[in-house]
Amino acid sequence: MRIDIITVLPELLKSPFEASILKRAIEAGLVEVHFHNLRDYTSDRYKSIDGTQFGGGAGMVMMVEPIDKCISALKSERNYDEVIYMTPDGETLKQGIANQLSLKENIIILCGHYKGVDQRVRDHFITREISIGDYVLSGGELGAAVLCDAIIRLIPGVLGNETSALTDSFQDGLLAPPIYTKPREYKGWKVPELLFGGNFPEIERWREEQAYLRTKERRPDLLED
Repeated sequence: MRIDIITVLPELLKSPFEASILKRAIEAGLVEVHFHNLRDYTSDRYKSIDGTQFGGGAGMVMMVEPIDKCISALKSERNYDEVIYMTPDGETLKQGIANQLSLKENIIILCGHYKGVDQRVRDHFITREISIGDYVLSGGELGAAVLCDAIIRLIPGVLGNETSALTDSFQDGLLAPPIYTKPREYKGWKVPELLFGGNFPEIERWREEQAYLRTKERRPDLLED
C-alpha cells in the first residue's frame, strides 16, 4: 500500500510514522507513506495556499490551484483508489471504513486548514470525506495520522499476531470483552477462574457474553445499529 499525504505542515505529521508499529510497517516494506508540502505547488513568490472568502466572511480558504497541481502530479505517476479529504463534516471514521481502506493499493489524503478548501476541490477531486469526530482541529494532520494508524495496523504482517486485529472492539459490532494477564491475583483482585480451565469453547462463550454486556452498558447505540 502507498499513502500520499498532502499537507501544509509535514513536520507535524512525520513523528507518528517514526516510531512503533507504523515505523516497523514502513521499514518492512508493507506500506509507503509520503508527505507532500502544498506550498511546493504554489505559483507566486509568497507560496500562498489560501485566500479570503468570496462573498465575505471570517477565515481563510485553501485555494484550488495548488491542490489541483499536487493531486494531478501524483495521479500522473500512478492510479489512486481514493482521494480522501479530512474534514469535520465528513463521514465519521469507524472500524468498517478502516477495514475497507486497508484493502486499497494507493490512497491520497488531503489535510484541510483554516475554514477548509475551496468547494471545487471537493466537487472535482475528492472521492471520500472523513472525520475523526464531531469537533474541529486546527488542521487535518492529526486526523490523517489517526486514519493512517487505523488502516496500516490492519495490513497483513504489520501486527505480530494477525488475528489480533480481528478481535478488536468494533470488528464484530461489539466492544471487546475484559482481558487479563499475570499475576493471577493482585491485591486480592482475582482473574475469573473460568479463564484457567482450558475449556476454550466455554471461554469463547464467556467472552461473547461479556462483549455484549459491555456494549449494552457503554455503547448501546452499537446494538441499535
